[in-house]
Amino acid sequence: MSLRGEVCVVTGACGFLGKRLVRLLLEEEKTAEIRLLDKNVRLDVLQSLEDCRGETKLSAYEGDIRDGVFLRKACRGASTVFHIASIIDVTDSVEYSEMFGVNVTGTQLLLEACVQENVTSFIYTSTVEVMGPNPRGDPIVDGGEDTPYDSRLKFNYSKTKKEAEDRTLRAHGELLPDGSRLATCALRPMYIYGEGCRFLLGHMADGVRAGGVLYRMSARGALVNPVYVGNVAAAHLQAARSLRDPRRRSSVGGKFYFVSDDTPPVSYSDFNHVVMRPLGFGIPEKPLVPLPVFYLFCLLMEALCAVIRPFIRVVPPLNRQLLTMLNTTFTFSYQKAKKDLGYEPRHGWDEARKRTTEWLASKLPGERERILSK
Repeated sequence: MSLRGEVCVVTGACGFLGKRLVRLLLEEEKTAEIRLLDKNVRLDVLQSLEDCRGETKLSAYEGDIRDGVFLRKACRGASTVFHIASIIDVTDSVEYSEMFGVNVTGTQLLLEACVQENVTSFIYTSTVEVMGPNPRGDPIVDGGEDTPYDSRLKFNYSKTKKEAEDRTLRAHGELLPDGSRLATCALRPMYIYGEGCRFLLGHMADGVRAGGVLYRMSARGALVNPVYVGNVAAAHLQAARSLRDPRRRSSVGGKFYFVSDDTPPVSYSDFNHVVMRPLGFGIPEKPLVPLPVFYLFCLLMEALCAVIRPFIRVVPPLNRQLLTMLNTTFTFSYQKAKKDLGYEPRHGWDEARKRTTEWLASKLPGERERILSK
């Protein structure tokens, strides 16, 4: 089912995934208009899309996701909303009120705007972290949407994303003023990598500071399956097409789907090494400190930060839950998304790895210069 002639809204449109999705929409769909909603819609982003814009109108909507009036304006006359914008934080450095306001309240206000303005399709970008891992580090291998798991979420990020996802799925089937109904679904991507990934850039910068050696924070056996950004964008497009298709709409609506691809399962640390090894980076075989000692250190740091919090707020760069996440096998299949949405990875592992490494290579001289100049 095509989105031809439709008006689409993409929140977080200037971010890592948002830009990729907008470009894919321009390349594959003859939409009437794409509205780029972000706090700051950069001119360079708009200019970078001119080569594939065609007859589609690109409109910049700058504002706060927590502003209901702004959201109603952005949704007026639209038929499909891709809600990607959120605060991503795995160190709990962002105040909970700020994160809840953006991730949960912003999503709720956007859903309300969709209902008020007769938007019929809403695709929410969730995350695998709404599943876990739990603080015990219970593993999942090749999990699916029906895999039972005691999540016990600890990160504020995970909690707020799960609450926003739940609200999205509960909104499925809401009656709209024009008599039609809202259809919603949620996508849970694995760790997303590719050109523009700020986490990979940060790991590379750490490696430059360490003289070309990457930090090992996860054991080799703690397997995860990262997903390439181009494939995540493709999953969003397939979800939108499915919600527009009368034959699929009822079976897809109100459900969530894991999004992975054929990237080989590997630990987080070893994945960093795989894409940076061609650039001359190495990695130790084992963590410098045994994981139980590292875990105890995190516990002591968290306790100290809790004691001084009434006087000063200090956020340790690593905590027990992050260490658990980095050292828990947690892999998921995309087979249900393939069956229900028609999702197929567009980019194979060799291509995705090559593009990611080439992008990192283009950033490496600048990172070295920036670090050495300090």
